[in-house]
Amino acid sequence: MKAYVIQGGFGLEHVVEVNREIPSPKRGEVLIRLKAVSLNSRDIGVIEGFYNPHLNTPLIPVSDGVGEVVALGEDATKFQLGERVSGIFTQSWKMGEATQENWGSTLGSPLDGMLAEYAVLPEEGLVRVPDYLTDAEAATLPCAGVTAWHAIVEAGSIKAGNTVVVQGTGGVSLFALQFAKLQGAKVIVTSSSDEKLERAKALGADFGINYKKNTQWDEAVLAYTDGIGADHIVDLGGSETLNRSLSALKVGGQISIVGLLSGSSVEGLDLIAAIIRKARLQGINVGSRAMFEHMNVALQHHRLHPVVDRVFPFSQAVEALRHLATGSYFGKICITF
Repeated sequence: MKAYVIQGGFGLEHVVEVNREIPSPKRGEVLIRLKAVSLNSRDIGVIEGFYNPHLNTPLIPVSDGVGEVVALGEDATKFQLGERVSGIFTQSWKMGEATQENWGSTLGSPLDGMLAEYAVLPEEGLVRVPDYLTDAEAATLPCAGVTAWHAIVEAGSIKAGNTVVVQGTGGVSLFALQFAKLQGAKVIVTSSSDEKLERAKALGADFGINYKKNTQWDEAVLAYTDGIGADHIVDLGGSETLNRSLSALKVGGQISIVGLLSGSSVEGLDLIAAIIRKARLQGINVGSRAMFEHMNVALQHHRLHPVVDRVFPFSQAVEALRHLATGSYFGKICITF
């Protein structure tokens, strides 16, 4: 089979195509033939050595993919041949709260990922995906979809009439927008692009803020909410956005810390704002298999379609990763086989 691996160092120049034997499923395992994968900013972080400079290589990158079941190991009974399935991001996190041990079972690092024609996974680490979605759409679900579902629904408990702020227009952000609207919330989207804000409004966003033109976007949130602030903020910026998120938050509101786009540490965190607002800060690290399955039920019922920015063929996987690194996308970048 053809696969892409990180080998010989870090960086996109060290992502190369190789040929490997098609793996065979062992007891309780399933062999899937990949149909599509989707890319996440984490994939670039893994490839660049940001997350683990001591990563064991060669490693197949990319955590999210969807494929067809083509072989079953002994005692694998959850799925049938021909079914379309996706791997859960944290293979050992089935339900409830995660443990430290779970983080050693994430796809795309430290475990091999999905940027290959075939993959073998434990049947307990797979879920069926909604049948109405295209392969590319289904491939967007494991990280971006589940992360947004965890933030908005499972941890956020967003209700009708709540105000939600979503930072940016990448995959997690647009899923968060869509899920918040399903809950009946008002959604404010921030972006550096007026064109992307208009596209977000077409998806249901109630208000858009261009943070390049209006650097004090927290004040714009307060103005829009008559000084009350947002019930929930999905923060993807990290070090450069968290203080403004605190400033824009309603008393008793919640911030879901999802991304680290501007840095992973915050100097000068405004603890006074956090205390005055009784802020709840929750880190969101994707989610469990149970969350994935709950989300799929909602997707199937509402027939919601993920936003796909661009689809590349497998032969152009490195080009797709370069496109991801530009940060110029709207929604998800996918690769089909």
